[in-house]
Order: sequence, then C-alpha cells, then structure tokens
Amino acid sequence: MRIPTTAQAAAFATATFIAATSAAADPAADVTADAHQIVASFNAHDAAGAVSHDAPDFVGMFHGAPNYIGPAGDLAITKMQLADPAAKVVATNETVDVGASGDLAVYRATYAYTFTDAGTKAVMTEQGNWLLGYRLEPDKTWKVIWSIVSNTR
Repeated sequence: MRIPTTAQAAAFATATFIAATSAAADPAADVTADAHQIVASFNAHDAAGAVSHDAPDFVGMFHGAPNYIGPAGDLAITKMQLADPAAKVVATNETVDVGASGDLAVYRATYAYTFTDAGTKAVMTEQGNWLLGYRLEPDKTWKVIWSIVSNTR
C-alpha cells in the first residue's frame, strides 16, 4: 500500500474543499440562475417546473389577489396563468442581494408579463416589479420562500 505524501494529502484536501464549496462560491449567481430557470419553465408552459423552486413554506403575493400558500397553491395559480397560450414573462434589471449570513437572498427584477385580457380578449403586456426571497436549504440548494409581484401601471 502506498502512503500519500504530505503534499499529496494537502492537494487532495484542497481539491475536496474547493469541490464542496464551489456550489456556494457565488450565491448571487446561483440565485440569478435559479430565477432564470423559473422564467424558462414558465415560458415553456411547464407549471410544475416553474414551482419546483418553491420551499415547502412558500408564500406568494400577487397584486389584486389573495396570497397563495405552499407549492400546491403556487401550482394552482401558475396552471391558471399558463392556460393562456399568450402567457409569457420577461425579467430585466435583475439584482440579487445576499445576506451577510449567506443563507438568505433577495432577487429583484422588473418584469413584462404578456397575457390575454379576460374581458377584452386582447393580448396585453403588464409591467411591474418582481421580488423573490430565497433561503439556502440544508441540501445547499436555493429555494424560493416568498414571491411578490406588483404591477406598475
């Protein structure tokens, strides 16, 4: 049996540490990437994919509507939105603030939400602000714990 040298052991330990921490090396980038996955799933009309980023204790707040609770509540709302073939969202002006603790983050963006107006049947685009509160879970994934959507008419 070959015994590793101190240099080999140190190199292995360093490589192991880097591999273990690389996922959390840039939490702002991780949160932004997650928000992009939510948008991509929504735009693909994949409601389950869009809400798969929710934490079990998720709370959603959407202007003019009651709060929706948990992934099941979010899924019900998202399915209703995606029943509209015109439904699409574009997020711009993105910013992520990560708390000093490293386990909470806020994603902020402006959005353009295209949908069919129920009354006029015309396709419309709503502009607004979108906030997502993220928490780093024990498995080191970021999950959405709250969402606020507010139009800016």
